[in-house]
Amino acid sequence: MNRKTLLATSAMAAFAASATSAQAQSSVTLYGLIDAGISYVNHSAVGTTGSSKNFKYDDGVAQGSRWGLRGAEDLGGGLKAIFTLENGFNSGNGTLGQGGAEFGRQAYVGISKTDIGSVTLGRQYSFSTDYLGASYSIGGQTVAGNYAYHINDVDQLTSSRINNSVKFSSANFSGVTFGGMYGFSNAAGAFAGAPTTSASSSSRAYSFGVNYATGPFGIGAAYTDIHFPGSATPAFSTSIANVSTGGSKDLRTFGVGANYKFAAATVFALWTNTRFEAISGATSKFNTYEIGGKYAFTPAITGGLGYTYMKLTDSAQGKWQQVDASADYALSKRTDVYVLGIYQHASGKNGTTPVQAQIGSSTSYFGTSGNGTSNQIAARVGIRHKF
Repeated sequence: MNRKTLLATSAMAAFAASATSAQAQSSVTLYGLIDAGISYVNHSAVGTTGSSKNFKYDDGVAQGSRWGLRGAEDLGGGLKAIFTLENGFNSGNGTLGQGGAEFGRQAYVGISKTDIGSVTLGRQYSFSTDYLGASYSIGGQTVAGNYAYHINDVDQLTSSRINNSVKFSSANFSGVTFGGMYGFSNAAGAFAGAPTTSASSSSRAYSFGVNYATGPFGIGAAYTDIHFPGSATPAFSTSIANVSTGGSKDLRTFGVGANYKFAAATVFALWTNTRFEAISGATSKFNTYEIGGKYAFTPAITGGLGYTYMKLTDSAQGKWQQVDASADYALSKRTDVYVLGIYQHASGKNGTTPVQAQIGSSTSYFGTSGNGTSNQIAARVGIRHKF
């Protein structure tokens, strides 16, 4: 082999090694899940006193259907560039979720540092969702999922995504994680929330959280404040609150949750306090308490049970009690089938009108309830596949 050939061969080998090293330091992952099934809901007619039964195809109950891209680039010294783009969709009709946003679930980019944490920018979950909804709620811990989260997700346990946000999430320090975020309104003079009574004002938000998890025990707390939640795109749901006189000026929610694991069982409890400040009219306050558990009968079969009590105080006096029961069977690590049953009882009055189960809201996961209905039952058989 002559000298020129040797040099060329060495250069090609070095280039190939460099390309292989660069490829190993960067990664992009395609992921997602599809959740579909058949649900039954009684008392689902709108504007009638009848007991209409509804058998329907329902999507995204145990978890919302989604697909996404997640990537990281190693920058050296424990520093990484990271991003996530996550789309939500309805498997029944193929439409986009989250108000039609292409990446309505998550869309952010940022930097992470080993032993410090990450700073990310974009559309991201609040800490009410990150810490409380994921670890300490019946919806997050069992396949009762979105049927079990509190009515219209008033306390932001599952749907709290903050637009235009900057977020710091710490690394794990001996079981402790914490973080804070701020979502810009992108309106001039409204960095801290414009002092206005206009329902069309831009939305700004902030959220904080802290969590401790070690061994079998976990406890966490989170606070989220969203100014003019109806002005966000997609808008936050405020239809549960008694703010029909002009919309909600501010949504503030605080919660504390805990769980404990022993053998094949996990028990968990959560309390949240949520306040809707009306632009005009009464301010609505919700206190929600829930307790639940799950048990792995075998490596493939898990059962879940939970109870939720929710109380509204303003010009309306409402109480909602709900029992959730579910069973999940894992066909593989990526595919499971499940059954669940939900019962809810509502009591109290808004003036002279009885408070309804699910409050007759079109945004309820159950579907709308009939006029004056104080009880509602839902049942479901579903399948979930992760990829």
